[in-house]
Amino acid sequence: MKRINKYFAILFAACFTFTACNDDFLNTKPLGEVDEGSVWTDINLAEAFVVGIYSGLGNGGFDEQMLASLTDESMFTHPGRGITTITEARSNPADIGWVNGTLSWQNMYLRIRATNLAIEKLTDEAFPHTGASTDRLIGEAKFMRAYYSHQLLRYYGGFPIVDFAYTLDAETFLAPRNTFEECVEFIVKDLDEAADLLTGQSAIRGRATKVSALALKSRVLLYAASDLHDGPTAKAKSAELAAYGNLDILAYPSGNRTERWQRAQAAAKAVLDEHTGNQMGLTAPVDQETAIQNYINNSMARNGGEAEILLGRYFINLKQENGGRQGLFNGPNGYNNWAGNTPVQTLIDDYEMMDGTKFSWSNPEHSAAPYVNREARFYASVLYDGAQWKPRSSANQPRDPLGQIQTGTYEITGGTGTHFGLDTRNSPIEDWNGSYTGYYFRKFIDANPAIVDQNTWQQVPWPVLRYTEAVLNYVEASIELGQEAEAKAWLNQIRFRVGLPAITETGDALRERYRNERRIEMAYEEQRYHDVRRWMIAPVAFNRQANGINITATFKPGKTLEIYRYDPTIYNYVYKVIDMDPGKENRKWLDKMYYLPIHRDEMNRNSELVQNPGYTE
Repeated sequence: MKRINKYFAILFAACFTFTACNDDFLNTKPLGEVDEGSVWTDINLAEAFVVGIYSGLGNGGFDEQMLASLTDESMFTHPGRGITTITEARSNPADIGWVNGTLSWQNMYLRIRATNLAIEKLTDEAFPHTGASTDRLIGEAKFMRAYYSHQLLRYYGGFPIVDFAYTLDAETFLAPRNTFEECVEFIVKDLDEAADLLTGQSAIRGRATKVSALALKSRVLLYAASDLHDGPTAKAKSAELAAYGNLDILAYPSGNRTERWQRAQAAAKAVLDEHTGNQMGLTAPVDQETAIQNYINNSMARNGGEAEILLGRYFINLKQENGGRQGLFNGPNGYNNWAGNTPVQTLIDDYEMMDGTKFSWSNPEHSAAPYVNREARFYASVLYDGAQWKPRSSANQPRDPLGQIQTGTYEITGGTGTHFGLDTRNSPIEDWNGSYTGYYFRKFIDANPAIVDQNTWQQVPWPVLRYTEAVLNYVEASIELGQEAEAKAWLNQIRFRVGLPAITETGDALRERYRNERRIEMAYEEQRYHDVRRWMIAPVAFNRQANGINITATFKPGKTLEIYRYDPTIYNYVYKVIDMDPGKENRKWLDKMYYLPIHRDEMNRNSELVQNPGYTE
């Protein structure tokens, strides 16, 4: 014990001697951290803080579970993870279901606080820097505050507007939800100011610009003009919303809807006047091969497709983020991938024929060969039975020397019973990660044979904001304002670059063609979830079972084949649409699902909040 006491006495004396010589000892700054005071005196540290705010974008839409699987675009293959809580309309304040960090109520407010802090510090007279560099940072912070606010608005409805950074000595942390209109105007104001501050600033990849601010404004105002947010329309279409006592939180209770469409149209046109996408301005359809490549270029942001990205979440191989693993997450199990978000037949059937006519199972020619003569975006987006894909691994190439997708069952010479395709759930390669629907999504997956999906990260950006979305926003607003010629002029430019003929419909038929065009062009880009809701067509679109395809191939008379390959000269193929087993997923729509519930914990923290319709508090 004496030795121990002596040791501590020496240590104490040494510390006293040290601190006596250096009074700043207790104020030593950690070497791995920067104190707040230093951040807001140095323009480079301030920039690092603002850049950090973008981390709220997460992986964009490139998580393993994608928003597409909460819609009639795709089905999530693996059990659990909260997906069916949403698709089966079981969401409640205690269990919202699948909600990732890019849209969670709590996470959005964490990011909004960071933006508020940046805006306060950068506009404070004590900040020692002025000029273009500071203007850029303020503009970016305002843009990101608007972005995170718009995430709250479109998933939950009106939210408590917080435009300052809370401190521990705040009088209260409680705040009521603002009206929908107040939230829209708050976001638009931020975006207008961001656009002004970012005017003339050089573009930095992955960061806000003037045009991205204009594009987000276009989205917000388009949503604001839509059926779901017009109070009288919403009440007429939904008894749940009609009975809700706080509808002004979710919609305009009254007012001039034409003016809202005009604002949406003007906002979209500002983007079109400021920027040009890829392969726009054509006056006639391109050939099919060019059309396929055009859409691939736009999806991959390559070979001119970079112009499509107004704001992107970018990935590099050196930083191995999950956003670079779309090949692994969604690729076929016969390539040792996970088959996560697989297209449903409903989406497949909405791709047109190459001549612009609708696909129909009632057409004998279509039903006999459903993957022949389809529009270019189908081939650029979907992996289907017989599609040419990458070479398989060296171990599996003897089973499939050609690298063709196999999602059916086939006869082979000398085989006993049914031969299951290599990309089915009975695959001899992997028999657990196969698609239930019979399809895989190709869009956003690098087709370069050198990219081994399960081991190699790919560098494809997520389109947070895309030029073509702004074009489609302009088209929609023009249709709703009765300016059909203008709408078709722009819509046909999108169609021409993917090889489709001009749309000639008018009235309701034009509106339906436009909506299908938006569905196909923007597939898997987190548009469908919101579009179906704001159009209030969810009771039909989302109230039906996910479906897929069953494919069987039997030999034509006198034909044989030892190693299977897709070949309609050897096989008779039969295609049958099937609904998913209700035990796997039993899709259902209830009108409460127009909005997510605010989690019970948030309601308990803030007694001023009111819950969304259809959810008990």
